[in-house]
Order: sequence, then C-alpha cells, then structure tokens
Amino acid sequence: MKRVYWRPREVSRRVLLLIGVLALGGLFVVEHFKSQVRERHYSLKRDAAELARQAMNALKVERLRRGLPIDPATDPAQTGLIGSVMTPVTSRAGKLSAKQTSVNPNFAAVVVEMLKEAEVEEGDTVAIGFSGSFPALNVCVLAAVQAMKLQPIVISGVSASQWGANEPEFLWPDMEQTLIDRGIFRARSVAASIGGIDDRGFGLGKEGREIITKSIEGHHLTFLRPNTYQESVDLRMAMYHQYAGGARIKAYVNVGGLTSSIGKEIGRKEFKPGINVQVPPGVTGTDSVMARFILQEGAVVINLREVESLARTYGLPISPAAMPTVGEGKIFFREQHNRWLAVTVLAVVVGGIWAFIRTDVGFRLLQTARRAHRKEHPEPMV
Repeated sequence: MKRVYWRPREVSRRVLLLIGVLALGGLFVVEHFKSQVRERHYSLKRDAAELARQAMNALKVERLRRGLPIDPATDPAQTGLIGSVMTPVTSRAGKLSAKQTSVNPNFAAVVVEMLKEAEVEEGDTVAIGFSGSFPALNVCVLAAVQAMKLQPIVISGVSASQWGANEPEFLWPDMEQTLIDRGIFRARSVAASIGGIDDRGFGLGKEGREIITKSIEGHHLTFLRPNTYQESVDLRMAMYHQYAGGARIKAYVNVGGLTSSIGKEIGRKEFKPGINVQVPPGVTGTDSVMARFILQEGAVVINLREVESLARTYGLPISPAAMPTVGEGKIFFREQHNRWLAVTVLAVVVGGIWAFIRTDVGFRLLQTARRAHRKEHPEPMV
C-alpha cells in the first residue's frame, strides 16, 4: 500500500523560521565577502604617492645628516617631518596630531583626485601657495603635479606653525633644494615671503626674521617684502600672472593657513577644506589670493587645511604609528558587493521559498527528518 503525503495549506512556523535563517545567512555572506575595486586614476594616484614617499625618505635622510635628531615622543612614526614645539621661526600655535596625520604619502593621491575633480589635465597651469606649516603636504602637492605633468607656479611663506618645518637649520626652502638636488622634483618656489601674521613676520622676533631672510636669499628666491596685507595679496597675484605667461591658471592649491593666501581669520574659518568653487558668503569683502582666483580667474581652489577631516574623508589614518604604505586607503580602492554572489544567494533564497511554500518538497524533507528522530515501538511478533 502506497503512503499518501499530505501537505497542510498553511506554512508552519518551523518552515518560516528556516526560510528566515536562510535569508539572514545569505545576507551575511553577501555583506561579508565584498570585492575591492580600484578607484579611477588608480595608476596615476599610486605614481604620485610613490614619488611622495621617495621625497619624504630623502628629507628624513637629509635631516639626520644635518644632525637634527628625531623625537619619538612627537614623531612616533620616525618620519623626520615633524618639527619642534617652539623655535625662533615658529609663527603660531599648531596641532601635533594634524602634523602627524599629514605625513602620509597617500595624500598625494588625494591631491590627484581633487585636481581631476577640478578638471585639471596634463599641461595645465596651476598656482600653489605653500607655508612651512605642513612640509609633508607640500611634498604631496609637488608629487601630484609632477605625476600629472602640470605646470606649477609655487610661492611660499617660510615661517611655520608648531611642529612644522620650523627647525632653523632645515626650513622649507632647504627641503625644496634637497629634493631638487636629489633629482626627485623639478618644481620649486619662484618666490617666498617671511610669512606669519599679515605675511610680514608679525609674531616673530628679530632672530626669526633674520633666519628666514637668510634662507630666502641664500636659495636665490625672489623675496616678497609687502608693506601691508593688501600689498602681499597684490604681489602674489602679480607673480603668478608673470610666470603663467598668459596661460590660464586652472586651479589654485593652498597648503596651510598663510594669511594672504586664505584671507585672515575669516577666511580660515569660512573656506572649507578640499575643493572650493565659490567664495563663502562670510568672506565677502575680505581680499585674499583664494578669493581672487575664484572671483577674478574663475579657477577652482583646493584648500589643504583641517588635515584630520580630510584624512577621514579619504580613508587615511589619523596620527599613524608608522609611515603608511603607498596604496592604502579608500582613495585607491572602494568596496562593492559581489554581484554574482548576490545573485546566487538570491536564487538560493527564492528556490528555498518555492520548495517550502509552493511545492511539497520542503514538507517531505521535514517529515522525513521528523520520522528519523522519532522513537518507534518494536512491532509485535506473530
């Protein structure tokens, strides 16, 4: 006699629970096993970061050669690009964690990303404003523009905030010259100022101004000596136009908080870190190099300040204990779901629902499993 299988009209809780567990398991698998996909301009970003790494290593070697020790308390990654808390050329307070975060060659990839977003292409002219406050970011900008084969025009302010390039024996012009001599970079500053408040060395003592003056003149840079804040902005813009030679300047890159570049304290507060295509409403009426490039030149401004915020945005570590490896961070890779795995899991879940609800296969399997665990009485002997 054949057995008759009976399937109830309603789905049991056991079946619903099993389907739920199957679906949750599939979701876990899809979320856990994601694939990494290279971001756009991957090769260019990696080339820039590798160039920045070479430059940072060269500066560390030169620092040690000059007899300047590295303090493991302030520079745990032993990068050699963290200065002292206070020297005669220190212009203002600085944040140590920001300086530690900036010493990452992968910031060069971040600069490439920003320049590409600003639609800057090979051969374009870009203006750059450096200060001595973030020498590692200066290096990353030079690496990015060289990797992209751009035409940079660099003007620097030499004084530095705390823990920047504020060692009197190894200022930013010395670092630039080192990288030129080592054959790593081709570009360097065409002019420099003392920097500091109003770009005239306010906040520095006589000794500090003399040290910076000697450095600028010793490296044969055009010495910008403005008598007023307004004159500082005028001199810088005139210098950029002179070296551009009629070419359009597509972007302006600012590193740090040089007063004439960013626009005093109001510009420091209002211009956001990263890409700026408009002058913030609060800056209206305050003249600066950044404001002029946006309003008069139609250029995109890239503002490299608030370093820790930028690091979080682009997936770079904060105050790393070791020099980061080239190619790390979501600036190079993004995670995305594996489509084929997702389709497979979906097919399994849908197939399970069909088997357990629309057919009697699941019911038979459950019945078979239930009988296998059921204790049966022995049949009586006849």
